[in-house]
Amino acid sequence: MVSVLRLALVGALLLPAAAQAQKHAARINALAAKVEPQVIAWRRDLHEHPELGNRETRTAALVAAELRRLGLEVQTGVAKTGVVGILRGGKPGPVVALRADMDALPVTEERKVPFASKERVLYNGQEVGVMHACGHDAHTAMLLGAANVLSAMKKDLAGTVKFVFQPAEEGPPAGEEGGAALMVKEGVLDNPRVDAVFGLHVNAQTEIGQLKYRAGGMMASSDVFTIQVKGKSAHGAYPWLAVDPVVAAAQIVLSLQTIVSREVELTDNAAVVTVGMIHGGVRNNIIPEQVELTGTLRALSAETREQLRQSVQRVATNVAEAAGATAEVSIRPAAPLTYNDPRLTAAMLPTLRAVAGSAAVSEMKAVTGAEDFGCYQEKVPGLFLYLGAMPRGVDPATTAPHHTPGFFLDEGGFGLGVRTLAQLAVDYLQGAGRK
Repeated sequence: MVSVLRLALVGALLLPAAAQAQKHAARINALAAKVEPQVIAWRRDLHEHPELGNRETRTAALVAAELRRLGLEVQTGVAKTGVVGILRGGKPGPVVALRADMDALPVTEERKVPFASKERVLYNGQEVGVMHACGHDAHTAMLLGAANVLSAMKKDLAGTVKFVFQPAEEGPPAGEEGGAALMVKEGVLDNPRVDAVFGLHVNAQTEIGQLKYRAGGMMASSDVFTIQVKGKSAHGAYPWLAVDPVVAAAQIVLSLQTIVSREVELTDNAAVVTVGMIHGGVRNNIIPEQVELTGTLRALSAETREQLRQSVQRVATNVAEAAGATAEVSIRPAAPLTYNDPRLTAAMLPTLRAVAGSAAVSEMKAVTGAEDFGCYQEKVPGLFLYLGAMPRGVDPATTAPHHTPGFFLDEGGFGLGVRTLAQLAVDYLQGAGRK
């Protein structure tokens, strides 16, 4: 009899909670639908006026003005041009952060849309076009949409929401700090202390209406390596008088490829060693004194990342020495592993399925692209998602990849992005992911 009474009591307690959850979801859906046209308008405005990393002054001003209009506490100038809005709910509770990136890329847009970018700037000494060729304009617009939704629900929120608008995700200009690392360094996860962080990234090869996730390592870490190969210069007609750094560099490039094919346990995770630039010499008949190689390392675990770093150092040094040359290796971290906390991911899966529908939520394969969202995840549990932005019925193989002049997003997927961000925040504050 006692057990029956206990079950009845538990049931009585759960019913109001379930009803409240349904009420919140219905309100989020209604508010997101109302703000969706404005989200699209913001995105088009930002797309037409893109700005490179650490130079997002117009974008930051637009974001700050909207957050102030909503009555949020607003911090500007965070990590150069970043903006943080703080929404304190009507009830006590934890702190959740929602993040969007704001920077564009040095890419000249090819698509003939009314809001196409015509911006041009000097980048690394060259005049280039500027384009939102990765979807950060959409991320910023959707997070502003989520801020509108959650601000309207302020009195019902059991905790605090931090809206983090980050500059320079694609990397800061040479010689500058920036991105998520600088945001964390300047205390974006403190005052008040963040308990969990959520973010999403549009994907141009995934249909609108779809959400993709992966527990654990989702996106690779990224390191930039530079190898200075030094030899001895001579006339090209008398190579025996030289120590040819060009030949040594070529041997290093080929030998680096064996790191992944022969040293990394590929059944465990993927890895990439890519040489992207080779610079050396000024004339066809002069063997230069020095050649510089620059490339990227990608790994899906901390252990593999360290293995790649050590192997590049060893291979470059030893191959150069075998050729009678020397090699100086420097490796600079660009982005950490994007690692979705497994417990948080599992706890928030019901939210994702409720927002998009179970059939539209799927586990993705890990990718060797990188994202600096991992800087936040190194400090607090986080969950990062892919949001579909490809028109329905299109072959992904025919769509322009991210970071290319033909990059395209279907704006019909933005509403789901707003609802997802808002619902993740509400459900986490209500206890999901914290039990």
